[in-house]
Amino acid sequence: MSTDPAEPVIEINALGKSFGRVHALKGVDLEIRRGEFFGFFGPNGAGKTTLLRILTGQIEPGTGEASVLGIDLPDGAVEVRSRVGVVPEFESPPSFLTGDEYLRFVLRARGITDGSGRVDHWIDFFELGEHRHTLCKDMSKGMRQKIMLGAAFIHEPDLLLLDEPFINLDPLFQLKIQNYLREYIENGGTIFMCSHLLEIAERLCSRLAIIDDGELRGVGTLAELRTEEEDGLAEVFMRMVGRRVSDPEKEAPPTTVVEGG
Repeated sequence: MSTDPAEPVIEINALGKSFGRVHALKGVDLEIRRGEFFGFFGPNGAGKTTLLRILTGQIEPGTGEASVLGIDLPDGAVEVRSRVGVVPEFESPPSFLTGDEYLRFVLRARGITDGSGRVDHWIDFFELGEHRHTLCKDMSKGMRQKIMLGAAFIHEPDLLLLDEPFINLDPLFQLKIQNYLREYIENGGTIFMCSHLLEIAERLCSRLAIIDDGELRGVGTLAELRTEEEDGLAEVFMRMVGRRVSDPEKEAPPTTVVEGG
């Protein structure tokens, strides 16, 4: 894992993407450097998931350029996917596999043939020993999320792309994942994370961007984006997307319902 802090891990230049008449991304420019814990925030439908799908090679950009780990997209999508760990928001492990089987499948797909120790480590980390041979379809949402996180971490990637990684986790495991992600950064990793849990994100992120209606509203550290010393990330977010916390008539930012398991 390279540790050069000057090395860009994600480069996005004038990136645009439309779906029919809907302009999901409008000329986005962004650079994430190695070793950063970068947060990417916006209301539902702002363009976050579209950008993540481009960065993982699931869809092609309409205009502009994007590269991950120095690999140009979309041509290098297969190589990118082999080197990053991804937690999508709306995906679950295959229902017909057990958690143990899915983690072993992920390792084999990445060319790691002797990975039993890694599987055991993440099963133990997530306290899933009694459920390692349970079919994923019979697991709780929290258990399935733990398997997805383990699958993202298990091959020790250079970069983590996380979309709502804390969803469905109880507070104890939210804290455990936060501690792991801090250690991952300390060991030279890089994280690009989308989350609606702004209080957690504020504690973790070294730099952030806020997007609304496909356009970046601000990029920088929280201190750089504040207009008042007492502002936290929630207040900055509300101001940049045109809403105020004190206005009860405006829609509150999306929240995540926690399910134990």
